[in-house]
Amino acid sequence: MSDTDSNVTRRGYLSGFAAASAAGLAGCSGLSGPNIDTLRVAHMPIYPDIQSHIMLEEGYFDELPVKVETKLFSDGPSIVQASATGDFDVMLFGIIPAMIVVDRGIPAKITNANIVDPMLIMGTEEFAAQYDSQGAEAFAAFEEETGERFEFGTFPPGSVPDITLRYWLIEELGLDPGSDVTVTSLGGAGPVRQALLSGQIDGTSMIEPVPTIAKRRDAGYTDLDWSGDFFPGGQPGAVALMHERIYDGAPDVAEAFVEQHRRATQFVADDPDGAARATSNVIGTESLSVEDARAALDSRAANFVSNPHEIEEGTPIFAEWANRLGRTDQTLTNDQLFEFSHWDNTA
Repeated sequence: MSDTDSNVTRRGYLSGFAAASAAGLAGCSGLSGPNIDTLRVAHMPIYPDIQSHIMLEEGYFDELPVKVETKLFSDGPSIVQASATGDFDVMLFGIIPAMIVVDRGIPAKITNANIVDPMLIMGTEEFAAQYDSQGAEAFAAFEEETGERFEFGTFPPGSVPDITLRYWLIEELGLDPGSDVTVTSLGGAGPVRQALLSGQIDGTSMIEPVPTIAKRRDAGYTDLDWSGDFFPGGQPGAVALMHERIYDGAPDVAEAFVEQHRRATQFVADDPDGAARATSNVIGTESLSVEDARAALDSRAANFVSNPHEIEEGTPIFAEWANRLGRTDQTLTNDQLFEFSHWDNTA
């Protein structure tokens, strides 16, 4: 999906992003509560953005007190780039891109978490058996036996999967990602999925639905660990980042969005079949079948939430690592990153 492709809410409020872009940009900087008549939402065709997929497919966006215009981007960096011109009121993407937006001085804060503890660390089934018996020493044994370091293929350095993997290797296992194992950047979920299905890597750190797809295709990989078992305080994943002009300037719109986001999360629990259809439709059935989407919902890594407090404790660790790896110029604080009031007011 190209980052120039646009979607409109199913009930047909708007005719497209391009038609409104000039007017939207003209009004972006000066909007206040009564003047906001359109909520511009950026999201991604990724599983952890399932709330936006449901809100779009089930018509939840249509129940907000303003018109809603959505745009589907191919990746987080594209949304970060678009945020520089103030195009969007709400952005649903990974917490690292959200941190980058805030670090660049865009007045925006996290109002909802999308998911918590979404990362699975995987290895080949053969290595997993060795890891179960030897723990961290299995990586040295692997290198001695094969003559090569164990290779993890995942997202680029400083991404959510990459930081989670590095935290696990360093803090949990006492290993050096540079000398004890190899960590290779493969780009996005598609290349990681292909690398698993073709057996090109020894392991990965990955979000659903790729782990489930690899298992359903009998690719020969299984779980080594799950962030819910080793990451303290709730490992953050994807979030909803809201611009100040909404969370501060239009609190009624902000709270309505928070409520519909919560409703979408509840929909996952109440109707997993419907949730699978919604996310498959938005991501694209060729990339994610309904059957794979539904199977992934049974994964322990499919912990969809709305409450931002569920990642409150774990986020400072990610903020520190984002700064350490050069993704942000400062180590952001929770006060800089979160706006809890709208969740607290509607809980």
